[in-house]
Amino acid sequence: MSRILTALAAVLLMAIVPVCWSAEPKSGLRLRWHGQSFFEVVSSKGTRIVLDPHNLEAYGRKTVKADLVLMSHFHSDHTQTEGVVENIKEAKQFNALKKDIETRRDDWNVVDEKFKDVRIQSMGTYHDSVGGIQRGKNGVWIIDVDGVRIVHLGDLGHLLNPAQLKKLGTVDVLMIPVGGVYTLNGLDAMKVVEQIKPRRWILPMHYGTVVYDDLLPLKYFTDEKNEDTEVKVFKKDEWLVIDPKAPLPKLPALGILYW
Repeated sequence: MSRILTALAAVLLMAIVPVCWSAEPKSGLRLRWHGQSFFEVVSSKGTRIVLDPHNLEAYGRKTVKADLVLMSHFHSDHTQTEGVVENIKEAKQFNALKKDIETRRDDWNVVDEKFKDVRIQSMGTYHDSVGGIQRGKNGVWIIDVDGVRIVHLGDLGHLLNPAQLKKLGTVDVLMIPVGGVYTLNGLDAMKVVEQIKPRRWILPMHYGTVVYDDLLPLKYFTDEKNEDTEVKVFKKDEWLVIDPKAPLPKLPALGILYW
């Protein structure tokens, strides 16, 4: 409880105190969050990966550089590359979905590629809990880099089946939607966390924030956490640096990325 109160206090402080952008670390595997489902990952060798870029006005329309751009599905708040990725013409782009030429419907796009020091794999899921009937298909990205497996669940809307869990394998860092409305809500998101059992970090995404309240707030997810879980509150644009050689914690840390 005390950790949650500390996190809430940090939010109030951030609402009244200007936050300076933090300088990017010069080494190591690092990542940061830009609101919604938009993450930036940089490998120790400098390969830059951008996931689900958006240009939502509420989050300041951040611009980044990328070698790889990975998108989970076709919705506009996950696919905004123009004006967001500065070097988009040079970046390699993948969407976890594709358009079926005959039916003109979305289908899963099977990707398993090595790019520089990164391996990427896609996995097909649904955007809802009824087999895509309400909101269609969704893609998951599995990223292996620097000896760390990062999984970005996109707009996942359901619990995972045994075959999907087997494909995910041993996950170190899990990026999971928790804001309900269009994706998993906090309760079901925690059930998915328990299914996957990430080893190092749980990074909630796609939830309501102070500046963007169209989704449910984070507390419906954090209320479900293990009371022994370490909570780390990140400031705006702060980088998380991951040391793959560091001992595994007893429980994965919860990275609360407030805006």
